[in-house]
Amino acid sequence: MEAKTKTMIVTGAGRGIGAGVTRAFLQRGYNVVANSLRMSQSELEPSENLALVEGDVAEPSTATRIAATAVSKFGSIDGVVNNAGIFFTKPFTEYTSGDFERLSSTNLLGYIYVTQAAVKQMLVQQTGGSVTSITSAMVEHPIAGVNASIAMITKGGLEAITRSLAMEYVQQRIRFNAVAPGVVNTPMHKGESEAFLKTLSPTGEISEVGEIVDAIVYLTEARHVTGEVLHVDAGVHNGKW
Repeated sequence: MEAKTKTMIVTGAGRGIGAGVTRAFLQRGYNVVANSLRMSQSELEPSENLALVEGDVAEPSTATRIAATAVSKFGSIDGVVNNAGIFFTKPFTEYTSGDFERLSSTNLLGYIYVTQAAVKQMLVQQTGGSVTSITSAMVEHPIAGVNASIAMITKGGLEAITRSLAMEYVQQRIRFNAVAPGVVNTPMHKGESEAFLKTLSPTGEISEVGEIVDAIVYLTEARHVTGEVLHVDAGVHNGKW
């Protein structure tokens, strides 16, 4: 019997890491449902194996549409990459309640809504699955001068829920992992000094999107890896440099 093509959901797929991992999955023969807040501005085009869903993952209705699209067009949900996220820095005393709401809505609620919808379908299918989130090396290793305390509450929360869900659904063979990058060459850092960004890496190098994509693909397909936070950060999490 021919194996059924697996279907992946990728949020924040309009550019950067999300667009890169979407292309990688398509090249590996997966079906993909790609989501972005401004999907219409992406270079991705719908195809036989790619469906596009525009919308804010902080809205429960977006998660519902993403899951419904996956099931109606491709017949299953086999994995999720929760890549949608926002990041900005401020001195701790200048963060506002609105800032916290923005960060937690996209980074935490977006993860919760999309993952809940996907896991419900995975439980129906009874064939396991994979959920991967994108966190940050600064969760474990803050960098002096990069004032990201409130942003790191949300990224640290993703690491915590990753470990909890890995144990909650281990018997159902649904795996939960995270990738924690350092500085990555994406549009998120547009306008920032390359020389400054290089100082945030022990090797003095900026990671490329493809290096993060490789880690995501690995965790998606590594059937005995769950509850793992894989650092792709040139050693940032390991200490002072």
